[in-house]
Amino acid sequence: MTRPPTAAQRRVIDAADPVTGRLRGTPAQLAALVKRGLAFRHPRPPHDHFLTPAGHRIRETPVTAAPRPAAAQPEAGVFTARVGGEEDAPQDGPARLREVHSAWQGLLELRRMTNRDGAADRPCGWERSHLVQAAALALEAAGHHPARPDGDGYRVRATGQPEAVAVHGPPQALREWAATLERAGWQAGEYTEPRTRRRYLLASPRRV
Repeated sequence: MTRPPTAAQRRVIDAADPVTGRLRGTPAQLAALVKRGLAFRHPRPPHDHFLTPAGHRIRETPVTAAPRPAAAQPEAGVFTARVGGEEDAPQDGPARLREVHSAWQGLLELRRMTNRDGAADRPCGWERSHLVQAAALALEAAGHHPARPDGDGYRVRATGQPEAVAVHGPPQALREWAATLERAGWQAGEYTEPRTRRRYLLASPRRV
């Protein structure tokens, strides 16, 4: 069984950029994380270090074994994509716009650094393992609004299908949302729920 990271290594992992996984630490700390498969050194200058998928899993695992409560609030200073329907969603305004823009630019950089061909127009591994958050970020970064608890707007939800999310909302908005996701590197199509007959989008990250 793999040993858990040391306290110092865990601090470096926890301080990683929440979107790109960019790390800051001493050369010895970063080298140790690379050796354990939790980080990699980018081959292009400035040769920054980033979390691997295994490192991201460590970062998302609470230090204690106790699971987080379902209603736990995100940590202060950590960007959280708005998936729609949040009771205590952040207020709209210039600060939120800057956060979303920064997160989206960081995600594009992560695509360039982790896709083998350096493509920024195609989702990367992080997005495939965080489907709901990635789709929601793409929508909000394009200026669409997430739904309030009792209002219109998009709601991104997980599905039982591999690498697919459902986007619910007003039928007249689905086509525009689909176009946005397609520009962001996703495939999206409209479907009808068998029981409710409501239209929704089914979206998945494009591979080529």
